[in-house]
Amino acid sequence: MRSFFLCFSLFISALAVSAQTQVTVIKSARMFDGKGDRMITPGLVVISAGKIQSVGGAAPAAAKVIDLGDATLLPGFIDAHTHLTMDFDLDYNAARLKALDRTTAESAIRATVNARKTLMAGFTTVRDVGSADFLDVGLRNSINAGIVPGPRMLVAVHALGATGGHCDDGAGFRFGLLNHESGPMDGVINSADQARFAVRWNIKYGADVIKTCATGGVLSPTDDVDVPQLSEGELEAIVTAAHELRRKTAAHAHGSEGAKRAVLAGIDSIEHGTFLNDETLRLMREKGTYLVPTLSVRSGIAEAKFPPLVRQKADLAMQSQDSLVRRALAMGVKIALGTDAAVYPHGDNALEFVLMVADGMPVAQALHAGTSTAADLLGLANKIGTLENGKIADLVAVPGNPLDDIKVTQSVFFVMKEGIVYRNDRAK
Repeated sequence: MRSFFLCFSLFISALAVSAQTQVTVIKSARMFDGKGDRMITPGLVVISAGKIQSVGGAAPAAAKVIDLGDATLLPGFIDAHTHLTMDFDLDYNAARLKALDRTTAESAIRATVNARKTLMAGFTTVRDVGSADFLDVGLRNSINAGIVPGPRMLVAVHALGATGGHCDDGAGFRFGLLNHESGPMDGVINSADQARFAVRWNIKYGADVIKTCATGGVLSPTDDVDVPQLSEGELEAIVTAAHELRRKTAAHAHGSEGAKRAVLAGIDSIEHGTFLNDETLRLMREKGTYLVPTLSVRSGIAEAKFPPLVRQKADLAMQSQDSLVRRALAMGVKIALGTDAAVYPHGDNALEFVLMVADGMPVAQALHAGTSTAADLLGLANKIGTLENGKIADLVAVPGNPLDDIKVTQSVFFVMKEGIVYRNDRAK
C-alpha cells in the first residue's frame, strides 16, 4: 500500500510538471502587442509555464494550438482604479444602509462575483484603491491562491483622508452610530505623524499601493467636491513614507489645489482630476504624474438616485470630464486607464476605452493606456502590459480590429491569465 501511494504521488507530480511545460500557441488574424501603434499580422504567441516564450514566427512542433481566427490578440487589459469589494447600486441611500447591514463574510463572497466579471471582461490586472475590513487583501490572496477566479490585484487596504472627508466612512452618519470615532487605522488622519503611521499600518497588513483622498468627492455626503482636504505636510508624509517602503501612491483629487499639493508631494497618479486647471496639468506633465480620469463613472451616475447635494456635485463633475481629458492630451500629460468600477457595473470596464477615444485620444494611445501605460504606472512594466518574450502570459482577444472600431474591446471573447484560459467563447 505504501508503495502504491508513493507511485501515485509521483504520477500526480509528473502530471503537474507536464502541465507547466505544455507549450501552447495562440493564433489570430492580427495582434496589437502594446509596444507599437500598429497591428501585426498574423498574430502568434507561444506560451509555456505561464509565460510568453516567443511572439511571431511559426508554431513549434507538438504545441497545442488555439486558433482564434478573425480576431485581434492584445495584452491583458489593466484597470488602474477599481473597487471590487464594493457593489454598484443605483440607489445611493439604500447602498449606504446595505453596507451597514451586510456582514463581512457576505461582502467577501459578493466581491468574488465582481472579480470574476472583471476578469471575464478581459481585465487581467487591477489596482484596487480602497476597501474595508481587509476585504481587498482577502480577495487578492484568494485569487493568487487559485481559490477564486479574478484579476491580479494591487490593493490599498484603506484609502487615507481627513476627518469628515471623502475617505472617512463615518461621514454623514450620526455621532455614536459607529462604535468609535474614525482614526488612522480606519484611514482617517489629521497630522503628518498620523499619516506616516497610517501608511506603515496599511503596508503592515497587506497594502501594495497607498491611496489618499486629497480633495472632496462626488459621492461623499458632507464635503464640497473640489476642496482640498489634506495639508501639504500630510501629503508629503504619505508619499515619502510609501515611497520609502517601495509602494506607489495615488491621490483621489477633483479640485486643482488639492491635486497640485499632491503632485508637489510626489504622488504617482491623480485619480479623477475633474476640475484641474492648466497650471496643475502642466505641473503633472513636468513631474511625470499620471492622470487616471475614470470616465466610465458617468454610465452609473447618470441613472443613479442621489440626495440633492450629491446629485449637484455629480452633475458638475460629469460636465467637466471631457474638457479635462482634451486639455490633458493637448498638454502631453500621461494618461492611464482606470474606471472607478463600483460607481458603475463591474464588468463594463472596457467602456473606458470608448470614452477616451470619444474625447480625442488616438485609438492606439487608448489601447496603450489600458495595457503598457497602465503597467508602467503600476510598476509592473517588466511583467505585464505588452506581448513580448519573458512577460507573464496575460492575453485577450476581441473580434475584428480595435484600431478600426474601439468598441470591439467591449466584446472580449478570449481571456488568458498566467497561461490559463479562463474564457474562450469560440471553443464552444
